[in-house]
Amino acid sequence: MIDLHTHSNVSDGDLSPSMLIHKAAQLGLTAIALTDHDTIKGVESAKAASKEHENFQFIPGIEIIINWEGNKSHNGAPGLGLGGEFHLLGLGINKPSPAFITAIDGLFCSRETRNREILDRMHELSIDVTLEDITAFSGGHIIARPHFAAFLIKRKIVKNIEQAFAQYLGVGKPLYVPKVGLSFEEAVTLIRESGGIPVLAHPFSLFIAWGRLPDLIKILKDMGLMGIEAWHPTTKRGSCRRLETLGKSLGLYITEGSDFHGSLNPDRKLGYSSKGRKISDAVLEAIPELAFAGN
Repeated sequence: MIDLHTHSNVSDGDLSPSMLIHKAAQLGLTAIALTDHDTIKGVESAKAASKEHENFQFIPGIEIIINWEGNKSHNGAPGLGLGGEFHLLGLGINKPSPAFITAIDGLFCSRETRNREILDRMHELSIDVTLEDITAFSGGHIIARPHFAAFLIKRKIVKNIEQAFAQYLGVGKPLYVPKVGLSFEEAVTLIRESGGIPVLAHPFSLFIAWGRLPDLIKILKDMGLMGIEAWHPTTKRGSCRRLETLGKSLGLYITEGSDFHGSLNPDRKLGYSSKGRKISDAVLEAIPELAFAGN
């Protein structure tokens, strides 16, 4: 088994990069990509840990939030519609360019501004909380919405992470503050010049109706998209098969990942995607650009 979409506690997972690698190796995985949100700060630690395991391939990666304006069209591509989020995986970031580093540092700063706005909204709801309270759940790394959710659970304001997002942190809810991202074109350029391949993560998070999705993905492919994460734990198998067929028809690489976060999303297991499907190493073998990534 392999896994091409995972998170550590450098973003919103709960395992350190090295612990993530060791856990994957213990479970019998032979390759893993670390794709933390808007940062590669965990890559060196994960890469070092991977060298402790024989015949284990580490793929440095990232997951970047992409700006996309609601229902408006963009370079001929239909808008996402209300509520959608666009995430782009960069797999095989072996040589981050100076421009790449500058861009993701900027995303980090925008996250800090967003987190303070979420805190302000919590105070407006008479929730007694400080930045230090939330930081305690992040392990001192990047603060993300799951850490706010963990705080709400601890305070017994909600019962679980699903309720936290459904009532407070999800799109359109009282504590939702949109993320600031990069343009698709910029993100693609930065990923490619850093040695990586750009892959559309969990396409259904775009909240685009299936009838419009093929046209959008084709346009994105013409703009530089190289792959599509057809298989993801949040997507039904039938829909995953349709995405795989679509991606192949457009000449895109087909990737598969668990989107593992650890205990914050206990239903997501390393090495498994939709409905407990094992992620085969054949997925990686079909992507020549990643054959020599990482180790």
